[in-house]
Order: sequence, then C-alpha cells, then structure tokens
Amino acid sequence: MILQRSYASDYIGFISLFLGYTYVGSHPIYPTTELIHLQNNIQLTCDLQLVFTARPFHRLFTLHDTRISFPHAEHERVPLGQALLYSLATPMIVMTIVNLLRRAPARNHHLSLMPFLLAMILTPFVTEVIKNAVGRPRPDLLARCIPAKGTPTDKLVGIEVCTQDDDFILQDGWRSFPSGHSSFAFCGLGYLSLWLCGQAKVFVLRQKGEERSAVVVRGDFIKAMVCGSPLIGAILIAVSRTQDYRHDVWDVSVGALLGFAIGWWSYRRYWYVYRVFDYDLGDANVSQAPAYQPLLQRALCCSAANRGSGGGGEVWTG
Repeated sequence: MILQRSYASDYIGFISLFLGYTYVGSHPIYPTTELIHLQNNIQLTCDLQLVFTARPFHRLFTLHDTRISFPHAEHERVPLGQALLYSLATPMIVMTIVNLLRRAPARNHHLSLMPFLLAMILTPFVTEVIKNAVGRPRPDLLARCIPAKGTPTDKLVGIEVCTQDDDFILQDGWRSFPSGHSSFAFCGLGYLSLWLCGQAKVFVLRQKGEERSAVVVRGDFIKAMVCGSPLIGAILIAVSRTQDYRHDVWDVSVGALLGFAIGWWSYRRYWYVYRVFDYDLGDANVSQAPAYQPLLQRALCCSAANRGSGGGGEVWTG
C-alpha cells in the first residue's frame, strides 16, 4: 500500500518565500544606479537577493592584511544572470526533457520540479542570512572600501574609514562567507545529479538473504559519469569566484556543502531512497532480513507502482 500525502504545506512555503523575495526586490535600501537598472530589467534577480534588505555585520580590518588586498573585478566570469541560467534553468529543462522522452506521467513532473524549486528558493535565503550575520570581508574589500588618506595601517579600523561612493559595492564587501554562487550552483546542479542517478538507477541495492550491497547497474561506468557530470559545472562556477577574488577557498567550500546539503535534503523528502532496490526482488523473502524489512517493503511498493504507472526510478510518496 502506497501512502498518499498532501503537498499543501510545500506550496504554501514556496509561495511565502517567493512573495517575500518579490517584496525584497521591490523595496531595496540601496538606491544606486546599478540597482535601479537591475530592478527595471531583471526583476527576478532582485527577487532572489536578500542583500538589498539588510546591512551585514562590519568586521574590523587592517590595511596591511594581504587577504583582503586583491583587486576588485568589474566583470565577473560567471555573472548572476549566467548563474541563474546554469543552476536554475538548465536543471529544469533537463528534467522536463528526460520526463517527456520517457513519457512519464504528470505526477513525475511534479515530483521532479517541486522539490527542486523549494531547494532553489531556500538556498539563497539561508545563504544570505549567514552572509549578513557573519560579515566576513571579501578578498577585494580594500579595493571596494578605498580607505581615506592617513588611515593607520597597523591598527584595526572599521567601515568609517571607507570613501566608496557606491553604498551597494561597499556593503557587499562584507558578504564573503559563504559563497552564494557556490551554494546556488551546488544546490541546483547537485540536485540534478541526484535526480539523474535515481532515474537511471545508477546505484541499486541488491538483497541476498541477510547480505546487502550497493553496486553500479551492469557495471555501467559511463552512465554514472554522465549522471555526475552536473557537479563538474558546479565546481567550475565555484572556482570562478576565487578567480574573480570575490571569495576564498573556505567561502566556496562551505557554500558548496551548504547548497548540496539543502538540495539533497529536498530531494530525499520526495524521492525516498536514491539507491533504489533492483526490480528483480519480486520473489524476495522479506522475512529473512528483518533489519531491512521496512525499507525493502517501501522499495517493493515503489517498484510496483512505477511499473504500473509507466514511470521509472524511485518515486515514493510515503
């Protein structure tokens, strides 16, 4: 028996976060020319950025600190628009195409996209809250700050010594940890990788008596590499942030872990197990493995449901 559940709370949560971002995007506190241009042309970008609503914590710094003395890059290797394309639009397009090619039912489209969108709207929220609370200086802080002449170089100083006219560029100098690009990329592309592994049944769980082992289906290493390839894109996006001197290795590493963790958590809420049981378990004796009985029963129910609905993979709604 497959349990049915209501997704009302998920829709309410998603709509609440989306409306919150919409309000954020239309009520910025940094009315710079650049921000006004962003509002008029790419409102969605503003909606996803909490950096427009709260000032970060300003940690003290010294002018001789080489860790924050890197140049400020005017043009980023992966600007925000491209990050949205690679991390948000691309996974949605790939999942939709795969489901269409497999002639999956409409329910599979919902179970594929809903947890993805929830993760993608939750990740920037968590990331920006941490950014503003930590207030870690970026590697290019001094170039953003433009300290006033006569500022002592051997003493701790604060934001009051900065002469930067653009308040957005200045405030953003204290939003280094964790990396937003990294968390967003690893959430979106990491989720896509998990989803592809599940749909292609890259890992299966075989049961023989009381023994269990995870193996690659038919030894298909190429399939595993293709399903894991989105993570390479996420790594390249994260590395680009260090090349632009927007973040250091700790910023992008923690951002990557944060984004992937949220993506994995959201995926597991809808797709119960990403290491699915092989479908050749119809005659398995569940009583021989009581320790795995609940999980095995769920997988068998999932397997039967997918065969009956024409879907593939590991749909489980219990």
